[in-house]
Amino acid sequence: MPIPDDVTGFEIDADVRQDLKSLPKTLADDVARNLVMVARLLDSEPEEAYNYSRVALRLASRVASVREAAGFASYMTQRYAEALTEFRAAKRMTGRADLWPVMADCERGLGRPERALAMAGEPEVKQLDKAGQVEMRLVAAGARADLEQFDAAVVTLQSPELASSAIHPWTARLRYAYADALIAAGRADEAREWFVKAVEADSDGSTNASERLAEIDGVEFTDALDEDAEDEGQESEEPARKPIAKDEIGDDRMIFEDEEDVEEFYDDDDLEIDEDYDENASEEQPKKA
Repeated sequence: MPIPDDVTGFEIDADVRQDLKSLPKTLADDVARNLVMVARLLDSEPEEAYNYSRVALRLASRVASVREAAGFASYMTQRYAEALTEFRAAKRMTGRADLWPVMADCERGLGRPERALAMAGEPEVKQLDKAGQVEMRLVAAGARADLEQFDAAVVTLQSPELASSAIHPWTARLRYAYADALIAAGRADEAREWFVKAVEADSDGSTNASERLAEIDGVEFTDALDEDAEDEGQESEEPARKPIAKDEIGDDRMIFEDEEDVEEFYDDDDLEIDEDYDENASEEQPKKA
């Protein structure tokens, strides 16, 4: 896949660059440039990011950072079985537990919330930093909601992190998830208070807490630049005129998604999935907390 000339590969984190030193220099540079593209496109164009991740994976499937990047690209495009395989491989290579919450969320995406809950009780959770533990709570609460255990989801999110007045990168999402769980449990009055708190912590707009709050309060927003409203106003103020023909501007672009032939490049031990793993499990998107 084409890579812009301004992408050198040195834009990646130093620890990832260190991870690539096990490769010949030219190969390491090629892999690094593809990883830069994955990082650039992951949020805005996840399918493109996924394609670049497959290139990096074909070039360096034995590098943990590559497997991790491929895992996130698969996760963002709802390919949860692939993502789980990549995350498991990266965890086995590094011994780190920081991918544990997203691995549990992949189980939710595969329609296995019970497994996500089981993972929330595993020793790996104790190895997580504070942010990771909050993520694990969010995933566990989502799994409870998947099982329609709404009161249990509320209890799962109750924690010192939720009660704290300090603002952290995960605070808005935690408060939002708690408010959402309260709504599902039929406690709308309490939920409003927590949506307000989520708005206060959400300086970068990572949630739609303000919209949810407006919905509870019955506030409706209208577009001040609504062309229809503008046209109606003009018709009431101006005499009728002969219509002026306008060019119809349409978008004739068609987007095609080719079926991909993904090469089989995994080692045998990379495919160590639980015996009852269903390869044909529907990859539906998890209900985000």
